[in-house]
Amino acid sequence: MNSPPSPTGGRPNAEILDPPLHTIGFEIDDLSPQKVSGHLLVTLKCCQAFKVLHGGISALIAEALASMGAHLASGQQRVAGMQLSINHLKSAQLGDFVVAEATPVNVGRTIQVWEVRLSKCDPSDPENKTLIASSRVTIFCNLCIPESVKDAREKFRPYAKL
Repeated sequence: MNSPPSPTGGRPNAEILDPPLHTIGFEIDDLSPQKVSGHLLVTLKCCQAFKVLHGGISALIAEALASMGAHLASGQQRVAGMQLSINHLKSAQLGDFVVAEATPVNVGRTIQVWEVRLSKCDPSDPENKTLIASSRVTIFCNLCIPESVKDAREKFRPYAKL
């Protein structure tokens, strides 16, 4: 299921929805309560000293995608990550194309669990993937939204399918 076009047209805008993801060059492809996905070209911005994807970047992507999905799945309530577990299975080298997909394992009223899989692939053959990291993210949902950040909800409104 593809997400609706962003308010500016095209794919969802990572710069607006998650500035840290945008900073590393991550682009969001799908955004819905059932799936959040995107991709990243591994550049020096996201590599460690040996020119492979930094494990912290994989964790950043996992928590960000799961949190966006949980926010939508909870009816646009405030969410907060409670626990992140990630297994780094293979490396992604400088110049590799990485795709990430987050899907819900359990969507409860106050706690959600999401699985996030990061794989590397040839952009011309996205179905031929090599899993590089697998993550589980537990998210606390339905938190009160402080008045000072009520506008954060508006960024996601075009993607809410309530």
